[in-house]
Amino acid sequence: MKTFYKQTLGIFFLISFLIVGTFSLYAQEADSVKVVTVNGTVKDRQSKKKLEYVNISVPGTNIGTITNSEGEFSIKLPVLHQHSLIEISHIGYLSTQIPVKENNLTDLMVYLTPNANVLDEVVIRAHDARFIVEEAVNKVPDNYSNKHNMLTGFYRETAQKGRRYITISEAIIDVYKTPYTRQVDYDRVQIFKGRKLLSPKKGDTLVVKLLGGPNLSVYLDIAKNPGLLLDKETLSYYSFRMEEPVMIDNRPQYVISFVPQVILPYALYYGKLYIDKEKLAFTRAEFRLSMDDKNKATQAILKKKPFGLRFKPTEVYFLVNYKEQKNKTYLSYIRNEVRFKCDWKRRLFSTNYTIISEMVVTDMKEENVTNIPYKMSFKTNQSLSDKVSDFADEDFWGNYNIIEPTESLESAVNKLRKQNR
Repeated sequence: MKTFYKQTLGIFFLISFLIVGTFSLYAQEADSVKVVTVNGTVKDRQSKKKLEYVNISVPGTNIGTITNSEGEFSIKLPVLHQHSLIEISHIGYLSTQIPVKENNLTDLMVYLTPNANVLDEVVIRAHDARFIVEEAVNKVPDNYSNKHNMLTGFYRETAQKGRRYITISEAIIDVYKTPYTRQVDYDRVQIFKGRKLLSPKKGDTLVVKLLGGPNLSVYLDIAKNPGLLLDKETLSYYSFRMEEPVMIDNRPQYVISFVPQVILPYALYYGKLYIDKEKLAFTRAEFRLSMDDKNKATQAILKKKPFGLRFKPTEVYFLVNYKEQKNKTYLSYIRNEVRFKCDWKRRLFSTNYTIISEMVVTDMKEENVTNIPYKMSFKTNQSLSDKVSDFADEDFWGNYNIIEPTESLESAVNKLRKQNR
């Protein structure tokens, strides 16, 4: 856990980062492929509520994306997959599939049915929760990839001052992962293509250095980086408890909550682990940095701030999703939310800020994978560079799969574009 902090602190500058793209042959290939586009909205069949963070994928391939906070999605398939199925799955729901024909499918309305039938009735003793977590840790080498992987992902990072967006950044990234029998030391991230909008208002400039950035796709992979939560020493810091089970991808899951049971010089976490009942593979993790001691929480996420600025964290949240393919489990989605207040000495009121970072894996390859050269990799002490592409270009992402922007985000883009003219 201490290692995690050392490696991830200062990955991004809150307001002062920019994105640059260095294109590889692998990245360029995606723009030249003809695609079929499928888009729509996913809702709960009973409540008609829009469902966020729903997995959208093509069975038998590595193509995927996720719904935004308004339940909307768009996925692009190379024409060679135009007769495939789109699989839509979400925690606690029955998965469903949609056939894809030769033409684009637009404005689909997809309803998912809640699944209440989960685990067979069993008697689980209190100490079994810790035992299940330990067994899942032991099975990581069997359940996760034993090959080198290159993940292609879409990364988005937004900063809000109050309810107003002051910066929006997006990028296509490649994530090189060594086999899960190894540590994360040689896993690397490369930024290929990106764009950014920054508020030109002087009062919106606040330079602080925080936890976050594209390298979270390496260090928040709890199965690959057990030092964060899952090594034997760290497990002893927590108390575990069985919760009501759920279904993910039509597979029953143990749900195990954990809370700190010791006091240490640094902040611990509160959260839940979702573990496949049959395979004992981690499929999802939700956790928050403890705010029991605000000074410890500040030390965990704050690297640098201007003199005289008072920084007060209010919430640091993480979500990590995995998805099974061909009997192995792979990283699928990561989300990080950091909320805090800032004020200057002698000023009466503080200002609320929210940073949201998310990365969805949209493609993957396991064959003929070569490491990202260290010189080309994104370093933990770097900002996201210093060049901005035109955010007005509707075809900027070409045939890449991305996370669809929400209505509020599209509105923010238009406002920031007008301010920058």
